[in-house]
Amino acid sequence: MSQQVAITHADGRLIANIIPLSEGSFTIDKTKIFVPFNTESDDLQQRPIGSLLVEVQPFCIVFGQEVILIDAGLGFSQSNQLQIHQNLIAKGIQPTQVTKVLMSHLHKDHAGGVAKKDGLGNYRLAFPNATYYVQKQEFASAIDTGYPSYMTEEIGDLENNPKVHWLEGDGIIDGYIHHQITAGHSPFHQVFWLHLDGKIVFFGGDDAPQLQQMKSKFVAKYDFDGKKCMQLRQQWWEQGQQEGWIFLFYHDIKTPVVAL
Repeated sequence: MSQQVAITHADGRLIANIIPLSEGSFTIDKTKIFVPFNTESDDLQQRPIGSLLVEVQPFCIVFGQEVILIDAGLGFSQSNQLQIHQNLIAKGIQPTQVTKVLMSHLHKDHAGGVAKKDGLGNYRLAFPNATYYVQKQEFASAIDTGYPSYMTEEIGDLENNPKVHWLEGDGIIDGYIHHQITAGHSPFHQVFWLHLDGKIVFFGGDDAPQLQQMKSKFVAKYDFDGKKCMQLRQQWWEQGQQEGWIFLFYHDIKTPVVAL
């Protein structure tokens, strides 16, 4: 698992901790099934033609009294415990301590861990004390589209749940989290800027999933609007360099956190 990154003031005082919660490396092809990949022993050439190699990596940010989870992983379980729960506990954080869950979109590799199946087979929100921030139109689109991109059973508990704050368009959460719909990777995909005591942490979800894509004119066929994603990446990278952003890359194996 990647090491946490401390954000500090010039005098060394701690602002926040960024904790990558890697769930491992996977390949994904046109079937949209995530197959585990061992980067030391597996050969990408042995996977189906067109397979992409990606990390699945939610992030936790501890900022003052806030414990913020950004996207929720695949939702895989080990010994009847969600992997994202295990990863948090390994970093000294109990799932009940999470105060906010920010969702860029609801594709299964980002939203599988929003809920956990209980002993009766019903899904319940995996972070019971957190407020979930979800685009209302993204949820409607996900339910309408369904499998294989979306796992409607897993995200179904969001509907009519008092712990969900439905976002409608762009806005600001609690004065310091700016969210914006991009309609890049998916029709209602959103990105986040967290303004933390003068530092800007940017999460671009699947519009900006890897460092290398920020530096190249890459148009992905799997994006809802690949050209727009490319243009946004160029714009964000340039602005981030000028303003000293900290980038979080959900699908980057080598560089999950990049501070400019």
